[in-house]
Amino acid sequence: MRRIEESELILNPDGSVFHLHIKPQEVADNIILVGDPGRVDTVAGFFDRIEAGAQNREFVFRTGNYKGTRFTVLSTGIGTDNIDIVLNELDALVNVDFESRRVKKEKKSLNIVRIGTSGSLQDYLPVDSWLLSDKAIGFDGLLNFYNGVEAITNHSFEEALLQFIGWSERLTRPYVVEANRELVNLLSGSNIHNGITISAPGFYGPQGRVIRLELDNAQINDKLSEFSFEGEKITNYEMECSAIYGLSQLLGHRAATVCAIIANRKAGTYSKNYKHGMKALIQYVLERLSR
Repeated sequence: MRRIEESELILNPDGSVFHLHIKPQEVADNIILVGDPGRVDTVAGFFDRIEAGAQNREFVFRTGNYKGTRFTVLSTGIGTDNIDIVLNELDALVNVDFESRRVKKEKKSLNIVRIGTSGSLQDYLPVDSWLLSDKAIGFDGLLNFYNGVEAITNHSFEEALLQFIGWSERLTRPYVVEANRELVNLLSGSNIHNGITISAPGFYGPQGRVIRLELDNAQINDKLSEFSFEGEKITNYEMECSAIYGLSQLLGHRAATVCAIIANRKAGTYSKNYKHGMKALIQYVLERLSR
């Protein structure tokens, strides 16, 4: 089996992985991803005890126990480029022997749940509601760098979307990937909407916002709101879900994303106190995963 060179998988002197500063024994099988480093301690505040933690740049982690179940909560920062770092290093922590620098024969599959914030593209998703992403559409292009993407993406959906919104040839082709069905079933509830999430490569133009720069496709948000494929509608924007779903599938992990809707783009409204709802969502996810 191929030895992974030092330049390809960089380890720190203390044995932790390069960016995340987590050691193999410090990572739990249940991973909570949050974008904001400040939200890590909000999640860890629910733990019965904390056994490990570290910080490097925007990557902050805590590992501990909640009602007898071990969790690692980790901040990713913003964007799918950071998710590329996070997913590859998390996988290396559980599926690569750091001493021999070889992939282990027996692979481990992690439960990875992103708890985030998002903007709604549909009137029926008001601010302060919760959205569980059945599918994610990647406007970012990250997954196209990896082999095996053809087998996990929905080409019919992609083609229908490209035609409907008039996708520019200058832009990277979007990809459509699914959440893990077991996690979706586990996290589903009467207080949660299900939908299809777009992961955008930016906050302003890529999500249809105009401040001073005009957009190449000025009606893109209206088109996305109107689009339907096999009875399913695009529900919301955020910036990480597609890479989490795609890389998790390629690496053999289970992934789902639940977001608090803090803005409704159709109505032009914004939550007055989304942090209160985020705490309730965090506890809801921890309860479901610790059953």
